[in-house]
Amino acid sequence: MAFYTIGKIVNTQGLKGELRVISSTDFPKSRFKVGSQVYVTAQTPGAHQEKLTIASSRPHKSFILITFTGMNDINLVEKYKGSDLYVTEEQQQKLPEGQYYYREIIGLHVIDEHQQDLGTISEIMAPGANDVWVVKRQGKSDLLLPVIDQVVKDVDIANGVVHIEMMAGLDSDEN
Repeated sequence: MAFYTIGKIVNTQGLKGELRVISSTDFPKSRFKVGSQVYVTAQTPGAHQEKLTIASSRPHKSFILITFTGMNDINLVEKYKGSDLYVTEEQQQKLPEGQYYYREIIGLHVIDEHQQDLGTISEIMAPGANDVWVVKRQGKSDLLLPVIDQVVKDVDIANGVVHIEMMAGLDSDEN
């Protein structure tokens, strides 16, 4: 079974079993809603992955505060500090046409309009209006591709490639 990270438990909050979570999902409202099931592995030797149900959830500063069903005491949840929260592939939401999970994009080969393989997408940055794909290239510096219609022409997940059109000024290694 495949698991996908949706957040990280960074600390406890108070004495009643609340946990501070930093979300790493685009769908925090649905992922952390009351009744949602998540998976977590305690930070103790020999711990196994547990399936837990969210009993409460609320935003607080840059965190989401959650509690798990039946765990309303700090002593019951302290073992989860530092743990990641996961969902299964079956729990993943279906995205609209033309939208992709980061995990689907990372690792794709980038092919330009001249059919040259420029490299592999190694990272995705989200600095503002649009994402930027970091393309690792052999013997050259990383290529930063803005994810805009003028550049990204086709994303072919099945064949593991992205077809792009290189705009002037994008490649800092060109003379």
